[in-house]
Amino acid sequence: MSLRHFLSTQDWSRAELDALLDQAAAFKRSRAGHQLAGKSIALLFFNPSMRTRTSFELGAFQLGGHAIVLAPGKDAWPIEFEAGAVMDGDTEEHIAEVARVLGRYVDLIAVRAFPKFQDWSVDREDRVIQAFARHATVPVINMETITHPCQELAHAMALREHLGELRGRKYVLTWTYHPRPLNTAVANSALLIATRMGMDVTLLCPTPEYRLDPRYMDAAEQNARANGGSLRVSHDIASAYRGAHVVYAKSWGALPYFGRWEQEKPIRDAHRHFIVDEGKMALTDHGLFSHCLPLRRNVKATDAVMDSPACIAIDEAENRLHVQKAVMVTLAYQGRDPGPGTRDPGRG
Repeated sequence: MSLRHFLSTQDWSRAELDALLDQAAAFKRSRAGHQLAGKSIALLFFNPSMRTRTSFELGAFQLGGHAIVLAPGKDAWPIEFEAGAVMDGDTEEHIAEVARVLGRYVDLIAVRAFPKFQDWSVDREDRVIQAFARHATVPVINMETITHPCQELAHAMALREHLGELRGRKYVLTWTYHPRPLNTAVANSALLIATRMGMDVTLLCPTPEYRLDPRYMDAAEQNARANGGSLRVSHDIASAYRGAHVVYAKSWGALPYFGRWEQEKPIRDAHRHFIVDEGKMALTDHGLFSHCLPLRRNVKATDAVMDSPACIAIDEAENRLHVQKAVMVTLAYQGRDPGPGTRDPGRG
């Protein structure tokens, strides 16, 4: 069997994703277990983290495993990723050695590495995590790069818990204002998982410049066709919100201005009214609201929305713990049975 990684949900079938979500639900019913006893995971953070680090480290611990946290360039050597590089600069070792050495130590490698925000044609290649996957001899997990597949699963799990069957539900992925242009990763991932679940998805953004990369727009179109859903792009707030069952908010930078943020700023500043507020939510069909967190209150969403019963952002954040356990166990055993009670620790 070839080595399996968790880099994008697009690499996994709908049945496989459903199995991960079922396993996550079982872990939510009973957090403690032994499924990762004797197993270890290296968590490499090239960027800051709170929920991701906590949920992965704690998830491994709760299942009897051990997590080692590394911050290359801080508490580990700076890494070179370019093939054929003459390493006479700041980097001390090459990914070809790093990935293979870690594979001799640990059973899993997880990587968090944001784009450099200078050239999208380069960043969209996702070179850091792809290099780990290419050189590693153990499974690699994406903890957020230009997509965020673990967040996708946590989001889908929370929606299922509150809505049941998701096919045919109206889902709005809305851009929101933020003083800085942010990564498109969560927006890319939300688009992918909502269409994968057969939802009727609207991408709401201020202008055409805020459409996502064609790779993800095209994949979402294909997902919608395959799963009985739909996808449309709108710049009209009222029509997008009207009748929605889910509103998912995220800010992201406009790709045509990638690396030239000052030129984008006037467009961004002119659309502060995209904030999620009570008036907009009143247009929905008793819609749920969520966000991946962290969220700037009264910039992306109002206090009233965040503190309302409709907000499931905390449920989604909790679910990161459970879905990541499911991913770690599934990858650690690569199809082999890890032992009794793994498929449903709440009933074993």
